[in-house]
Amino acid sequence: QVQLVESGGGLVQPGGSLRLSCAASGSIFSINSMDWYRQVPGKQRELVAGFTRGGSTNYADSVKGRFTISRDGTKNTVDLQMNSLKPEDTAVYYCHAYKSPMHYWGKGALVTVSS
Repeated sequence: QVQLVESGGGLVQPGGSLRLSCAASGSIFSINSMDWYRQVPGKQRELVAGFTRGGSTNYADSVKGRFTISRDGTKNTVDLQMNSLKPEDTAVYYCHAYKSPMHYWGKGALVTVSS
């Protein structure tokens, strides 16, 4: 079992920044990948940013150049730095881990971008 806990969500004005953090615990050895997803009510959950097991990163086109994913192996955390936030970035952000054959999700962190 892998447990994921997100923190750092909140309300921010357009153009502002937020940093989300995901702390992983439990059976974290050999996790294949960790990612950040987001979901807006009535829409499918979408991949925002992630790491593959090989260490490369990938981003949704809508956040490239504005969001940065990073990780700290000593703390077992994966962070998402979000800059130049837009109202359309408003969503619940979920931390996700894949450890074959299981998928694990955090409970989510609400990010609201509004003036």
